[in-house]
Amino acid sequence: MGLLEGKRILVAGVTMDSSIGFATAKVAQEQGATVLISNFGRALSITKRIAKRLPAEAPVLELDVTDPEHLAGLADQVREHVDGLDGVVHSIAYGNPETLLGGKFLDGPWPDVAQAVQVSAYSLMSLAQATRPLLTPGAGVVGLTFDATVAWPAYDWMGVAKAGLESCARYLARDLGPHGIRVNLVSAGPLRTLAAKAIPGFSDLEDMWSTRAPLGWDNTDQEPTARAVCALLSDFFPATTGEIVHVDGGFHAMGA
Repeated sequence: MGLLEGKRILVAGVTMDSSIGFATAKVAQEQGATVLISNFGRALSITKRIAKRLPAEAPVLELDVTDPEHLAGLADQVREHVDGLDGVVHSIAYGNPETLLGGKFLDGPWPDVAQAVQVSAYSLMSLAQATRPLLTPGAGVVGLTFDATVAWPAYDWMGVAKAGLESCARYLARDLGPHGIRVNLVSAGPLRTLAAKAIPGFSDLEDMWSTRAPLGWDNTDQEPTARAVCALLSDFFPATTGEIVHVDGGFHAMGA
């Protein structure tokens, strides 16, 4: 029996098969879950093609987490495929690389910063609220972050947005805990995803891990991160919420 046998999981924000979201959907299916995935806009057609590469083709829902109508209709979309959810994965982030990343912190314009915070942090609450009518007691909400406790080269305003995400997860854990819903994050090391490739100077981050992660770090392997997400969605962490689990080869625990 798999770790997620019989569970119904929504993975929001799957584009390419190199993404953490895709890897999570794959591992979840391998562990026995029924998986739904989502995307929106021009990327939706890509996601529909990518869905065929999963062990079992997953239904693809249209969801823009900044669109109130999409959020209001999400529960009905989900109910077309399953009658409830045991887990939700927030694999969503965006910051304009031309204005917010790669050493542009002091010049980041507010409209772009606001968009990054809404898409990358506020949307965790939006997604949790939109799916809350479907979530069963004991359900898990898991998001993905990149350590926001320090300032990183090149990451700039996305680091601020991730700090917001991490704080949002703690407040959600507080408010959803009485309803039996757990909220946790996985903090992954740098991975060569589509989003990472858009960050100017991303190689500077990758280089740090090659020398300082005691377990080593493969920046092309999303599976360790996906496994951690699935573990947090499982029944093996029934009393864990408001937590950030690091999957970074141990980098976060090392000094300079």
